[in-house]
Amino acid sequence: MPKIVAKQIDWIMLGYTLFADKGIAGINVDEMSRRLSCNKSSFYWHFKSKDNFIQLLLEYWVEKDTQNIMDRTKIDLSPIKRLFTFYTLVFKKDDHLDFIFYLKKYAQSRPELKGFLEQIDVKRIAFVENLLMDLDFEKEEAVVRAEAFYKFLIGYHEMIRYKNQPHEYIADVLPQLQLIIPINAS
Repeated sequence: MPKIVAKQIDWIMLGYTLFADKGIAGINVDEMSRRLSCNKSSFYWHFKSKDNFIQLLLEYWVEKDTQNIMDRTKIDLSPIKRLFTFYTLVFKKDDHLDFIFYLKKYAQSRPELKGFLEQIDVKRIAFVENLLMDLDFEKEEAVVRAEAFYKFLIGYHEMIRYKNQPHEYIADVLPQLQLIIPINAS
């Protein structure tokens, strides 16, 4: 009989991993409680419903994969250092890379999620736009380059999805990035 009491964050972190592996099919309370060695009543202690769990899972994803990156980027004082910190963070391959793939697929049947994902995309693009304006790009140019950057980032991660990422991954992408965001780093 399971004895361990699972915390809310344990459920969310496991859900994040399972969703990245299998999409919504991975969010199975019976399987999750087995993996956490606890009763499934623990799930309902922490979450009103599976939909409530999904909402908190999305909040966790936004915090981890959007807000955390933005916050870590803002630490650097110079605009060029912020940009390179940002590059290092967003181009790093993550074990949970398929989370967004499955989330976009799941959103096809959930109109409220489509709007949510569009808001995240807008927030991310606006962040890049602001980084570029800090580097003295004009607003109109920053908007176009930020969107091109975001599309390149998505394509990059799709292309390396099932490959090993080189240790010097930034050196590999810098020539292409220079075409999208030309900067003089010296």
